[in-house]
Amino acid sequence: MGLNLAGAMIFAAGRHGDELAVRLDDVELTYSELEEMTAQGAAMLRDSGVKPGDRVGLMLPNVPAFVVLYHAILRAGGVVVPMNVLLKRREVAYYLGDSGAELLFAFDEVREDAKAGAAEAGAEVRILERGGLPDWLAPFEADSTVADTEAEDTAVILYTSGTTGQPKGAELTHANLDGNADVVARTMTTVGHGDVVLGALPLFHSFGQTAAMNASLRSGACLALLPRFDPERALETMRSLDITVFLGVPTMYTAMLNLPGREDYQLPSLRTCISGGQSIPVEVLHGFEDAFGCMILEGYGLSETSPVACQNQPDRERKPGSIGLPIEGTDMKIVGEDGDQVPDDEVGEILIKGPNVMKGYWRKPDATEETIRDGWLHSGDLGRRDSDGYYYVVDRKKEMIIRGGYNVYPREVEEVLYEHPDVAEAAVIGFPDDTHGEEIGAAVVLKGGSEASAEDLQAHVKGQLAAYKYPRRIWFMEELPKGPTGKILKREINSPKSPPG
Repeated sequence: MGLNLAGAMIFAAGRHGDELAVRLDDVELTYSELEEMTAQGAAMLRDSGVKPGDRVGLMLPNVPAFVVLYHAILRAGGVVVPMNVLLKRREVAYYLGDSGAELLFAFDEVREDAKAGAAEAGAEVRILERGGLPDWLAPFEADSTVADTEAEDTAVILYTSGTTGQPKGAELTHANLDGNADVVARTMTTVGHGDVVLGALPLFHSFGQTAAMNASLRSGACLALLPRFDPERALETMRSLDITVFLGVPTMYTAMLNLPGREDYQLPSLRTCISGGQSIPVEVLHGFEDAFGCMILEGYGLSETSPVACQNQPDRERKPGSIGLPIEGTDMKIVGEDGDQVPDDEVGEILIKGPNVMKGYWRKPDATEETIRDGWLHSGDLGRRDSDGYYYVVDRKKEMIIRGGYNVYPREVEEVLYEHPDVAEAAVIGFPDDTHGEEIGAAVVLKGGSEASAEDLQAHVKGQLAAYKYPRRIWFMEELPKGPTGKILKREINSPKSPPG
């Protein structure tokens, strides 16, 4: 069956052409203008040789250009490869090389790493100056053609960390993303024409893409963009633009709740907030709701599930600390080590099945078969279900660290640490942090006679990886604990309570 994710926005433009679709500061695009620009963008891409199925990288912050190019790529039949703007050269090269993307659009502020990484991967890079997109599109006549893609064709390749190896590209289909955005809009945010949604979550992440951008633009709502989250600017934007729906990770809610002078911000229009990424502290949930008179709905999902799989519902009982009920059309269960479903209130692995589950990992059939078995996606997260059918995340089976809503894969950081000439061994672990949810630490064994400091190693990692990935705490050990096979036992490594020095 034919389906193109861009079609939902195009349909909304036909109904709400004169209404605001996207805004950032003094830049405002109506639905008609957005639709026209995506048609011009698709023409530009076709003129550049982009064919249906070709991958195109987007390394842009939350600016209107992201929205335009995202839908233009889909409209041309291409596959979007969203990329974090904090990535460094080696990461850019990996994402482009692994996906086979031969074209990258990048923001001016990341020009150096984007160009270096693209050159290494043999890809073309086009740099967007601030506000420069309309000038790029001006020479191209709008092409109203929408590529005849199928529902199961890949629309987006979203890179995510697993338990081994490099980040893997989750292939999300047009049906995956269109269906998930529809469910979010109808049953969770209940967003519609007249709503104003604050897009503070990165659009290069599945949460921001689906629950903010795609849910809004299929519903005739206005998406107000925030390129970089700042608690004061977020509250001021919510107040000045009468934001009705906000989506964020727990650290955002904590930062706004604890902002000095927070009581000066009255937000009478704010109705619904969605929290995901990791568990939100119950006291933060209640405190934010009491302060701003809104409702926070906590949920759960993965990049591999487009991303929303489970959510507290606005018209059902909410249980603080719970991730709620499986969303419409999705099944979940808790299984033990033997793969059998466990009784209520017993802990096991969370499995997910439904139309939101990815097609698979890009060009990694073995990893796909390991993760999706008999139609069930194995999340790697430990949880439980109560007698009412509500789910709770207990712990993460994976080693992945979630810092401020960003995924950090320990092995990637360890590999960079091992590249330092003074490092003999390294183990990266996560530990609780009040500000970011989790923080990154590294236990390091130096080579004999070496005198590298924690600051030296931090600087080394900062130069190779995105800023959110470097270890905030590094401590030195004589040796790392190991099992009988020589495997480092991270569970036996304890982080010091304060940074060294």
